[in-house]
Amino acid sequence: MNSRSRLLILLVVTLVSAVAVSGYVLRVRAGGTDDAGATVRLDTAGQILFRDTAAGSGFGRIASAPLDHPGAPRTTGHLLCDRLYAAHGTGICMQRKGPVPSTHVTVLDAALRPTREVKAEGFPNRARVSASGAMLSWTTFVQGDSYLRDDPSTRTSVLDTRTGRLVDNIERIPLTLNGKPYHAADVNYWGVGFAADDNTFYATVRTSGRTYLVKGDLAAWTARTLRTNAECPSLSPDNTRIVFKKRVSASANRPWRLFVLDLATMRETPLAEERSVDDQAAWLDDHTVMYGLPRHGGGWDVWAVPADGSDAPHLLIRDANSPAAVR
Repeated sequence: MNSRSRLLILLVVTLVSAVAVSGYVLRVRAGGTDDAGATVRLDTAGQILFRDTAAGSGFGRIASAPLDHPGAPRTTGHLLCDRLYAAHGTGICMQRKGPVPSTHVTVLDAALRPTREVKAEGFPNRARVSASGAMLSWTTFVQGDSYLRDDPSTRTSVLDTRTGRLVDNIERIPLTLNGKPYHAADVNYWGVGFAADDNTFYATVRTSGRTYLVKGDLAAWTARTLRTNAECPSLSPDNTRIVFKKRVSASANRPWRLFVLDLATMRETPLAEERSVDDQAAWLDDHTVMYGLPRHGGGWDVWAVPADGSDAPHLLIRDANSPAAVR
C-alpha cells in the first residue's frame, strides 16, 4: 500500500469518526441524555429543573442540575419551553406558538411525556405546580407584555389533575377586597401558587391601578385580599412565608424588589437582592429563594439569596431561568 492510499484511508476513517461523534452529540441533546447516560426526569429528588438559555442546540430546552452542585454540567432534555415548573413528578411546559400570540400548555409526567395539552391566548408568563403535583396553574399575557403597562391583561387557569377539571379563567371567582365584596371589569389575576392542602392558594390581583396579595379557597370558590403592593407570590416549602416582588419605584429600570412575608405576623423583610427582579421567585429550600435575572449584554442566569434578608445574592446557575427545586 502506497502513501497516497494510506492517507486516503486515514481521511475516510477520520471523517466517519467525526460523523459518528456528531450524531451521538445530537442524540444526547435531543434525548436529554448526557455523556454518563443520565436523563431528565421530574421525579428525581435532589435536582434543580430549569430552562436552558445557553447558546446552542440546547437553548430553550428543559434541563437539570444537582441541588448540591448546581454549577455542575447540566443534563438537557428534548422539550422546548418558554416557561416551566415541576413538582412531585408532574410538570408544566409553556410554549409560544404561531404568528398570532398563543401559548400551548403541556402537562408532563415524570418521564416528560405529555398527559394533557391546553391552548391559551397570549404570551407565556407564569407557571406553578403544587407540592403534591395535583394542582397546576399558569398565566398568560393577553394584552401587552409587561406588568409595567397601565393596562396589563392576563388570563390565569387552574387545573386539578385528579379530576381533570380545568378553570380556564379564575377572574370569575368572588373577590372580597378590604373586607367588602368587590366587582370590577378590570380585575386580573396572575401568579397563582398552592398551599400543601391543594385547596388554599395565593395570587396577585390587580384592579383600579393597584395590586393586592390574595388568599383563595378553591373548594369554597372565594378569594380575599391580604395586603396591597405584592406581586407574583411564592409559598415556602413549610408554608409559613411568601416571597413576592414589591413595587418600590416608578422607574421602569428598577421598579421591583424581592420581599419575604411572614404569614403569621404579616411582617415583611426586604431581601439582599437590590436589583429589580421581574420573576415569580421560587424556593430553593426553606431558607433560600431563587429567581431568573437577565444578564447585562444578553442572556439569563438563576440567582439565589437568603430568605431572611441577610448575606448577599450569589449566582446559582449560569445560562438558565424558570427554576424549580425537586427536593
